[in-house]
Amino acid sequence: MSVRRIPLLVAALATVLVPTHLVTGVSAASPQAAAAQAPARTPDVIFVPTPDEVVEAMLKVAKVGSYDVVYDLGCGDGRIVIAAAQKLGARGVGIDIDPERIQEATANAARAGVNDRVKFLQADLFTSDISEATVVTLYLLPSLNEKLMPKLMKELKPGTRVVSHAFGMPESWKPEQKLDVNGRTVYFWTIPR
Repeated sequence: MSVRRIPLLVAALATVLVPTHLVTGVSAASPQAAAAQAPARTPDVIFVPTPDEVVEAMLKVAKVGSYDVVYDLGCGDGRIVIAAAQKLGARGVGIDIDPERIQEATANAARAGVNDRVKFLQADLFTSDISEATVVTLYLLPSLNEKLMPKLMKELKPGTRVVSHAFGMPESWKPEQKLDVNGRTVYFWTIPR
């Protein structure tokens, strides 16, 4: 066996030997690392990419700048955190439970030249630490936003901006802004003080 195959063998054995409940997040440093991981559970939603004009509107309404750390929960192909890094100089973290999406996002970040500003974690967004975020972006179903809302309120600092494509939060948390972007809705909130 060649020396080059040993890390892949170790990664493959680790996924078989380490119970998934002990793995809360894995940084996908390479496509091989992402491919070696299996989802901890079935994803809650299928991947549907956010159109570029909606990504731009989400980052604009949140007033993302170079000082921000943008977390995209359910990051898919990574386009939101990549755009935040590439166009606005922000740092970004994408979290997705699907190893294929993490592999794709990692490759997209490399192509965009922003590997030094973004990272992608194969993890469950409901159990991941998001406290570093200054901006959180979402494209999840209403039931998932509702389930996520207590975590956002508990873990995020006051003043953290939250932006959702297409779906709002429960009635108890009204958006500060609601935008129409070519027939698509963008919601904006700020974590209260």
